[in-house]
Amino acid sequence: MSHKDVKEILCLGAGYVGGPTMAVIAEKCHDINVTVVDLNEDRIKAWNSDSLPVYEPGLDEMVKGRRGKNLHFKVASSELLASADMIFVSVNTPTKMYGQGAGRAADLRFWELAARDILKHAKSGTIIVEKSTVPVKTAEAISRILHSGTEGKQFSVLSNPEFLAEGTAIKDLLNPDRVLIGNEPGEEGKAAGEALANVYRRWVPTDRVLLTNVWSSELSKLVANAFLAQRVSSINSVSAICEATGADVSEISRAIGMDSRIGPKFLQAGVGFGGSCFKKDILNLSYICETFGLSEVAAYWRSVVDMNDYQMERFVKRIVEAQFNTVAGKKQALLGFAFKPDTNDTRETPALTVTRKLLEEKAKVVIHDPEALENAKWDLKDEQGDISYEPDVYKACEGAHSVIILTHWQEYRELDYERIFSAMEKPAFLFDGRLWLNPEKMHKIGFNYLGIGSSELMHI
Repeated sequence: MSHKDVKEILCLGAGYVGGPTMAVIAEKCHDINVTVVDLNEDRIKAWNSDSLPVYEPGLDEMVKGRRGKNLHFKVASSELLASADMIFVSVNTPTKMYGQGAGRAADLRFWELAARDILKHAKSGTIIVEKSTVPVKTAEAISRILHSGTEGKQFSVLSNPEFLAEGTAIKDLLNPDRVLIGNEPGEEGKAAGEALANVYRRWVPTDRVLLTNVWSSELSKLVANAFLAQRVSSINSVSAICEATGADVSEISRAIGMDSRIGPKFLQAGVGFGGSCFKKDILNLSYICETFGLSEVAAYWRSVVDMNDYQMERFVKRIVEAQFNTVAGKKQALLGFAFKPDTNDTRETPALTVTRKLLEEKAKVVIHDPEALENAKWDLKDEQGDISYEPDVYKACEGAHSVIILTHWQEYRELDYERIFSAMEKPAFLFDGRLWLNPEKMHKIGFNYLGIGSSELMHI
């Protein structure tokens, strides 16, 4: 088989990356048979059902259109590994919570298990594509494992980092800014890179498909996320100065965003960034720097995460102080639990930190979210305290002392705030953690309005 004819693609891992990526490949390449496998049977059942385990706009229709034709979801097996021409590895790479590098290094246990399975069952010549967010030099480690066998099998390892944004994953996959493919040196490596590039070129313009060496590719992913998170932490640090001086962070964002060297994106002050990648990737970058003895560089990137933690703590402190220094027994309605709108993903969501801190203060917490309530219940299952989950947003706010906006869902802009205000305890507080509502309008209704990085509009 020449590398050019990829007919069977297998993806290990049916999560937020594997599922949507494979659905788009199946949609765009009807002649390629795509199979997604996972060790978790319940997850595979969910992918084969009417309610998919991942919520992304456009994903449902795409999966239902191709499932059973050239898109299949199955429990992992050695036969499937043996028949694949190309294997994407999208297994979880959580932050390691034990031993050396705890809290910073990526935990590659699942990756290594996958590599050993591939070595045992896949045929020689199979192209292995690293699709999870992995630290630099993972491909090298994987390559070593894959070439450690006595069977004399040869594999090409590619790095194809994920630049998806949850909530717009399908749109990002259909029309990516760039597709990055890192290949190993030599003719074989190049040919493997081309084979994957040819899959993407079916729908992505050739000039957006970049072939690089493996290490640049892996590091580019971490650095891209670190730069974006750094912008968020920078504007959030400015929001603290704004609250202290009476300046308005939104006006500052607008002013500096118009500078073409800076640009307007990721300058939205808020309660903090979340998601599965930002924190994990920065800590990973920081850890890599440490392992190479670059402690100043490590501390620099680490401070981006520290500023994010500080912003969440500051927000909760303000909530408590505004309510006469106590929220004990007071109902606090949290609107939004997903880390951002249009996804049900709650990984590293600021809402989790805010909820925990409010529970420590003995508040009565009620959570509403249009898509992420089930995940919220799961995330908070071990928490002690008065906590409930309410699918009806108006019920969630009824009798509350304060409403706290933590996710900028569009529907939160369109609520009837007069109705909400009239059903709340007075004085009624509105803490806008995403600068999502019109402060003057909310103040006029009767709320004591406190937004991030702006002066308070109070009635008391």
